[in-house]
Amino acid sequence: MADLIVIAYPDEKTAEAARAKLLALQKEYLIELGDAVIAERMADGSVKLHQMINTTAAGAAGGAMWGTLIGILFLNPLLGMAAGAGAGALSGYLTDVGIDDKFVKSAADALQPGQAALCVLVRKVTADKVLPEMAQFGGTVLRTNLTDEQEKKLRDALKG
Repeated sequence: MADLIVIAYPDEKTAEAARAKLLALQKEYLIELGDAVIAERMADGSVKLHQMINTTAAGAAGGAMWGTLIGILFLNPLLGMAAGAGAGALSGYLTDVGIDDKFVKSAADALQPGQAALCVLVRKVTADKVLPEMAQFGGTVLRTNLTDEQEKKLRDALKG
């Protein structure tokens, strides 16, 4: 079962640094992430999401490749590439991978303008090695689906 953790930070820069650290720890096989999204509360009150994966760009690239291949079959690879890129970009835009965007935006309702929240879907973790590494960023736990004991350990670690 995956664990969902939402931590608030004073700004987007700190949240991005925390996400970068998690990605580095993933390369060391200390944590396995399903998704890591940053929700930033803008000055006008809106919420901007910084996804880990840009599905629109990935869809456009994949669509362009397939469109080119199909276009070669019909002797018009440029038209095929253009049509494939457009279709891929649209399907990528409409695709939501990982944490539900509506959930992330509702979790960001607790943020003040300028603050950001890191929403992480954790599949596996070596907590005794990851928590001390993440303590340097501080933060406030907004939501989790952890047990009360696990959540208390997380809160204590983030307090330093």
